[in-house]
Amino acid sequence: MTVSFISSLPRLRGFVLKASALVFVLSLAGALRAAERPNILLIFTDDHASHSISAYGSQVNKTPNLDRIANEGMLFENCFCTNSICGPSRAVILTGKHSHLNGFLQNGNKFDCGQQVFPKLLQQVGYQTAVIGKWHLGHGGKSDPQGFDYWEILQGQGPYYNPPMFKNGKLVKHTGYTTDIITDLALDWLKEGRDQDKPFMLMFQHKAPHRNWQPSPKHLTMYDDVTIPEPDNLFDDYEGRGSAAKQQDMTIAKTMTAFDLKLTPPRNLTPEQLATWNAAYEPKNDEFRKANLQGKDLVRWKYQRYMKDYLRCVASVDDNIGRVLDWLDESGLAKNTVVIYSSDQGFYLGDHGWFDKRFMYEESFRMPLMVRWPGRIKAGSKCEALTSNLDFGETFLDIAGVDIPADMQGVSLTPLFGNPAAKDWRDSLYYHYYEFYGDRRAAHMVRRHYGVRTDRYKLIHFYNLDEWELYDLEKDPREMKSVYADPEYAGVVKKLTSEVKRLQKQYQVPDDAGSVPKDPPSLKPGFRPAQNKKKKA
Repeated sequence: MTVSFISSLPRLRGFVLKASALVFVLSLAGALRAAERPNILLIFTDDHASHSISAYGSQVNKTPNLDRIANEGMLFENCFCTNSICGPSRAVILTGKHSHLNGFLQNGNKFDCGQQVFPKLLQQVGYQTAVIGKWHLGHGGKSDPQGFDYWEILQGQGPYYNPPMFKNGKLVKHTGYTTDIITDLALDWLKEGRDQDKPFMLMFQHKAPHRNWQPSPKHLTMYDDVTIPEPDNLFDDYEGRGSAAKQQDMTIAKTMTAFDLKLTPPRNLTPEQLATWNAAYEPKNDEFRKANLQGKDLVRWKYQRYMKDYLRCVASVDDNIGRVLDWLDESGLAKNTVVIYSSDQGFYLGDHGWFDKRFMYEESFRMPLMVRWPGRIKAGSKCEALTSNLDFGETFLDIAGVDIPADMQGVSLTPLFGNPAAKDWRDSLYYHYYEFYGDRRAAHMVRRHYGVRTDRYKLIHFYNLDEWELYDLEKDPREMKSVYADPEYAGVVKKLTSEVKRLQKQYQVPDDAGSVPKDPPSLKPGFRPAQNKKKKA
């Protein structure tokens, strides 16, 4: 046996050499294919309303760098979220699944990143992946980012100034303005932190312009000499809608705090930052206090303060996006990098007298979405097709040439890149909001609801109240009067009710109608929040 084995060594050695050569050739081919794949840069913000982007026709501000993405790529005019709240929107993007399936229904949940997420699939085909900035899906254990070669994320929601961040699990403290810092970190990774022989997927995610809208030092006095136009329904009385619109707690008139309105400065500023802050706000605050405004005049002042701060935060985002776009040009990477801009949902900019999001009404349901892909997307193109954050993960995989798993529930948007008017596209979208606890902790008191939107109509069911609303968006784009009970729309109601049921079956939506009481304690007469009691020693 020994002689036989020795005599076969030359043949065995030849076989090994040939096999090794084949493996090398295959790995080289794989590396070449990976190198040819486009880079993917997702720029993502928080609570950025599309109607504060000039590419979408904003009447209140200009966003030249965001407009640049739209002007050099495609602007999606009808992109919507599945669940208008920060964490759930991000979980939907990572998984390509609705909230009830990915397990993150409302803020405060812990995201299980052990499940299938699109960055893991990109890694398998040679992508280097990173997430920098806001995560907001919990941290520690399975909630830490998975599928990323590098991550540096804000601690929870994160502050506007001097943010502590988790860098691959280790807490690191930064000094400065958060929007600038996140951009610095993203550019550092792009320039020096990544393997430049691999394609990359970077999720570059800002906190801004989330509440409570603290501007950067260089934007503190921006808009001081400007009056921001008011929406025509700033003083909405909610007649024509159901109980949910009347019971909410998110009005500019009543809900905003002294911190929101900058009557009290942030608590985490350095002495130098605080001095700069007070120099900008205190003269304006003194003037406000002396005016002793009341009624609608007070609401108008609050609106101006809110909007100017919100838009100042947007200006910082726009400036920093410009920095990244410029670097892509200077480095030569722009030609092979797909740049996507979006936000986790929309936001009310005084519309209906509100700030915040959550409702399926247009301003918070609608998301901005712009995509630039040189050579693949015609510059300045627009798409009216119904699209969703449910489609983002699938789109990233498709861009990278990765097969889309069958259990993902969205569809790739890439067919629209070359044919924005595709006729075989979906004609309805499903929405479901869950974050109503049924007691005094209910954030902004927005009732649970689900609904369906088509190109013209929107049907909403506030199911714990058993109230329905229907809007004809062609005749009533501001959604001021529900026509659900109008006999003229009986056929539309029947059709859309059937469509809701069809979508719920398609998306495997469980029935949770009995999970929240119709009249939580906080809505009952005489209710008083429980007082904290000191424990006995």
